[in-house]
Amino acid sequence: MFTSFSTALSALGAHATAVDVVGNNLANLNTPGYKSSVVAFSDLVTQSLGAGLGETQVGFGVARPVTIRQFSQGAIQASSGPLDVAIQGDGFLMVREPISSTLLYTRGGNLQINKSGQLVTATGFRLQGWNEVNGFLDTTMPVTDVMVPVGSLRAPVATKVFSFDLNLDASGTAGPPATEFSTSIEVYDALGGSHVVSVKFTKGVNPGEWAYAMGFPDSDLSTPPFTAVTGTIQFDQLGRMSAPLVTDPAPVMNVTGLKNGAADMVISWSLFNAGAPRITQYSQPSAVAANAQDGFPAAQLVRVGIGDGGRVLAQYSNGQQVAVGQLAMAAIRNPESLLAVGNNNYQLSARSALPAAGLPGTGGRGAIIGGAVEFSTVDIAKEFTNLIVLQRGYQANARVVTTVDEMSQETINLKR
Repeated sequence: MFTSFSTALSALGAHATAVDVVGNNLANLNTPGYKSSVVAFSDLVTQSLGAGLGETQVGFGVARPVTIRQFSQGAIQASSGPLDVAIQGDGFLMVREPISSTLLYTRGGNLQINKSGQLVTATGFRLQGWNEVNGFLDTTMPVTDVMVPVGSLRAPVATKVFSFDLNLDASGTAGPPATEFSTSIEVYDALGGSHVVSVKFTKGVNPGEWAYAMGFPDSDLSTPPFTAVTGTIQFDQLGRMSAPLVTDPAPVMNVTGLKNGAADMVISWSLFNAGAPRITQYSQPSAVAANAQDGFPAAQLVRVGIGDGGRVLAQYSNGQQVAVGQLAMAAIRNPESLLAVGNNNYQLSARSALPAAGLPGTGGRGAIIGGAVEFSTVDIAKEFTNLIVLQRGYQANARVVTTVDEMSQETINLKR
């Protein structure tokens, strides 16, 4: 009979622990990326009465409950934060502790930038991934702190290739005066200086023939004048460019002696796009439909955001958008074995499988969605129901204690 005291006491402790777990779940109802926990009860070893054959077994109560964290998918909702991310599917973001640099794992996606330009969580843990180095983002290297070039001036890129998508009027005449059409494009030197390259087309005397002259401003040169690059373009009877061919060398402009001291420029004029001519000759007014060049001036960082797939995108004042970083994700086969260490972070336990770092969306890893957050998986209705059941269980076992106390008192009274 007196073992009932310890049996009921173990149940009181177990139910109190379970109520604590429910309370913690409800406390984190609005914690982004939080995963709710459930309690697993188990009985203690039983005592056999009588001949020891197990016909009569009396238990010794309930063991200390085990908490199991359920890594189910939380609801994803759009966020106004440009650095917020949500994980859809399996996997964790990798972070390092600010002081000890211990590697931890998290599903919380409220990110920001600290004073050192590092991408960190809301509680200051450094995100792990890869950074752009000399214009190349190598995701095969070991992960490191993700850095954002805050306040830095992005170096200019000199123009090497430019192009025009245009039509030359087939109704033009060879003259006199000959039909002419001119267009221009802004290019940049190695110092980010701006220059205007002009191209002038003149209708030739031969059918479908146009002469061109590619020029550079004399005012931008230390020793003018600039000698124009000239040549001809030939069209067939269907208005398609027949010469030069895609295998022929592209027209090249060599610019030396720039007044601002920039390095000499070698600029190619691209006449083809994936083997298709960019210039046509139809009976429509001569006009440029599109133009492009691959140079950029020096630029200041305007804003930083994280796009889908975990790419850290930097927007510069020259309109250029560059992927300056990439978030890494860790795949862990048995996430239920992870230990919660606070701040929305988890660490490996002795039962955890080794994590595998890689790109989102590969190797069974989930996707990273930019501009969104993952909500807590706590179901308030379920937690309150559990709370009622656990409260009744505590009350019932408390009644066992009072009942055994009364029985023991009656037993003592037998001596009177």
